[in-house]
Amino acid sequence: MPLRKLKPITPGTRFYSVSTFEEITKSVPEKSLLAPLKKTGGRNNTGRITSRHRGGGHKRRYRIIDFKRDKYDINARVEAIEYDPNRTVRIALLKYDDGEMRYILAPASIRVGDMLQSGENAEIRDGNALPLYRIPVGSFIHNVEMKPGKGGQLARSAGTAAVLVARDEKYAQIKLPSSEVRMVPVRCFATIGVLGNADHENISYGKAGRMIWLGVRPQTRGMAMNPVDHPMGGGEGRSKSGGGRQHPRSPWGQLAKGLKTRKKHKPSDKYIVRRRVK
Repeated sequence: MPLRKLKPITPGTRFYSVSTFEEITKSVPEKSLLAPLKKTGGRNNTGRITSRHRGGGHKRRYRIIDFKRDKYDINARVEAIEYDPNRTVRIALLKYDDGEMRYILAPASIRVGDMLQSGENAEIRDGNALPLYRIPVGSFIHNVEMKPGKGGQLARSAGTAAVLVARDEKYAQIKLPSSEVRMVPVRCFATIGVLGNADHENISYGKAGRMIWLGVRPQTRGMAMNPVDHPMGGGEGRSKSGGGRQHPRSPWGQLAKGLKTRKKHKPSDKYIVRRRVK
């Protein structure tokens, strides 16, 4: 999963790098596991923009991923490693002994032809999904459930993994990629191993147009706006007083640096053993 750096034959390719995609073995997705994906343009159900700088981008189809891994004690063969435009990590196509096909997030170490399994009795090896009380302490895990049977929600992006650091009768303590240590019920499932495509974070997009392909629209600095449009707008030139360089804030006045936005006394606070390090 290394990166390929383009020769600077145009200004746009001067800092341009792209994945080699050498781990991908199949370019056409499994038709039965595709679903339509409607674009929102950052708008909610009333048509108002609630997430700015979204819109456009290349058309995509959603790949239905098995986050639950609920086909227990049935062997599955890895048929292919595929690209998924909707996520940073690669996906693996599994074919179970009963003929069913499913996509999972692809760990770095699995290859086509490997046999995987999920359930309490599954072998301790990369790609297998087990409940936390069956996984050895100190193991790297990903796609971790927060509630039993809900499906994996934690550690799902490229190159990431959580670490199972401790366990008692009811809860396991997991160190997340953010360094937060959190308690999760031991009956929750997790998949063993580190996710692949770790070089994704080193990609240099090279030009603004490439972000447009991904559906990311241009963003205007608040300092460049007028006072009517932004709290940091206005001033003669680059103002350090009226507009400009006050405390950075959003267009609606919310402080952008240092303000804690997590609700105080949130019910899930009791599950957080150690907060993430900034």
